[in-house]
Amino acid sequence: MSYVLPEPVTLKFWGGERTILKRDAMLIRLSTDSGLRGYAPGPAHMSAVDTIRNVIKPHLIGKNPLYFEQIQFSGTLQEEKIYGAVEIALMDLASRYEECPLSSRIGEPKRNNIQLYGSAGMYMSPSGFGEEAAAIADMGFPAYKMRTALGPEKDLETLESMRKSTSRDFGLMVDAHTWWRMGDKSYSEATILDLARSMSTWNPYWLEEPLPPENHDAYRSLRSSRVVPVATGEHEQEESGFMDLIETQATDYVQMDVCCQGGVSMANRIFDAVEKAGLKFAFHSWGTNLEVLAAAHLGICRPESVVEWLEYPCYANQGRPGMYPFPLADEILKAPLDIRNGRLEVPKEPGLGIEIDESVIDRYPFQPGPWSFFKLDSPPETIAVTGDHSIKWVDPDSG
Repeated sequence: MSYVLPEPVTLKFWGGERTILKRDAMLIRLSTDSGLRGYAPGPAHMSAVDTIRNVIKPHLIGKNPLYFEQIQFSGTLQEEKIYGAVEIALMDLASRYEECPLSSRIGEPKRNNIQLYGSAGMYMSPSGFGEEAAAIADMGFPAYKMRTALGPEKDLETLESMRKSTSRDFGLMVDAHTWWRMGDKSYSEATILDLARSMSTWNPYWLEEPLPPENHDAYRSLRSSRVVPVATGEHEQEESGFMDLIETQATDYVQMDVCCQGGVSMANRIFDAVEKAGLKFAFHSWGTNLEVLAAAHLGICRPESVVEWLEYPCYANQGRPGMYPFPLADEILKAPLDIRNGRLEVPKEPGLGIEIDESVIDRYPFQPGPWSFFKLDSPPETIAVTGDHSIKWVDPDSG
């Protein structure tokens, strides 16, 4: 499905500009011959659709979803990651049949809720970031994550503005993924270290992806400086990459998107490794409320000392503070999420616990093509972004 913005949103940054045309979402639906259905969010890009329809669907036809643990699937690395999302729908279906919450089929719930941070903040002025940070705090969230790309001096000014607009103990997460996406203006490792030292004055909760994600050596070096906590993981291509980050202590916070990077089984292995290494986990979640809900069911099966945070994207729906509007994110569920004081109370009703509104399928037909483009100043280049968060860049002409 796609929500096409009424007008493209163009956002300037230090090395170019970003244009956002739409936001995509995938709803996975499994049906049985008895009429029972199971649902899950999926990676919103066409290659995932093709894999589900042509590879995973034929594999599942005729199998009993109540015994999803016994269904063996093997394929390419990408196919297995996509199957991880489909497996959530199998679990949802089984838990609906057994009239128990999804979390109880995933594991043994350790708590009833999970801590959220409000995620928004895209390429504004320092004062604009400060105003939005205050607005997210007023909504009850204990922390705010933003995307800065204004050049080193303005980035530091931005953090100062946000801190002065909020309390000292309010969490400020700096998502720096753009710093290595600015062509010739990308920050060097030395610049990043110097800037991190300066930022430490304003007590950021973490500095996220300030370096190319594949450069684990650079992350180990930055973390060893103990200047600010470091977060990374959402662009890891393989489980071995996560394990290297964890086992070599390359980051403080490990991030994974359960819809795009392997599903529940892989997430549980990562949780085990994170706990053993004495690190923390924080969900990446950058889509609909269905994605947030599915991750929450998984997250509460671990103590907060291991799974500390769940990202909650703040869209400007119904006049709320946040980035551009994405009404599909809310409307995919028939009821709003139960968020109290910045914590999501996980439903105890069967399955996911909130019914899916399938009318979104007809109301938001899919529009092919990437949802976002980066136009770099130097060297001149235009690069596209799809719904697969583990992929850095794609060809602008791809679907």
